[in-house]
Amino acid sequence: MRNTHAIRSLLVVSGVLLALKGVSVVRDFPGMPGGFATTARAADPAPAPAAAPSAAAVATAEAEANAAALRARREAMEERERAISTREALMAVAEQRLEARLGELAALQGRLEASDAEAKRREETHWRTLAKLYETMRPREAAAVFNELDLPVLVQVVDRMNDRRAAAVLGTMQPDRVRQLTVELARLRAARPPA
Repeated sequence: MRNTHAIRSLLVVSGVLLALKGVSVVRDFPGMPGGFATTARAADPAPAPAAAPSAAAVATAEAEANAAALRARREAMEERERAISTREALMAVAEQRLEARLGELAALQGRLEASDAEAKRREETHWRTLAKLYETMRPREAAAVFNELDLPVLVQVVDRMNDRRAAAVLGTMQPDRVRQLTVELARLRAARPPA
């Protein structure tokens, strides 16, 4: 906004200087004896030479052409200023919309993270409940079930069991099954990040 005011001021000052220059050109025109001012003041009814009026007309035409060019330029600058103002307003609206959308996305991300944490908590609770169930069984009965259980499920259950109770169950399981379980437990615990 300050730039446009400065440009307008510069245009006005340029116009004034141009007008003064035009007046000084007309006043000091060499074809006029004693200059334009003295000729106009003198009561000499003698007609001016033919070259002098055409030179004055040319200077006036140039001044008018310059003034018209300055007006056109000022109008173009005002149009550019309006276009820039419109763009700034549109960008401000777009920025507000973007900030609102970012806020919505952040809230959605928070809800998703909370939902994910809740799902992990429920899953952990489920596995711990199963582990407690098998801990309360007799080792021989739990071993019979563990021998038939899918290996990924067995790994999750045994991983959450008390070590002493798990050892008693593993002691009564089939040796090949215990070997498979041990390998998978080692992989699971090695992949787990340190606490």
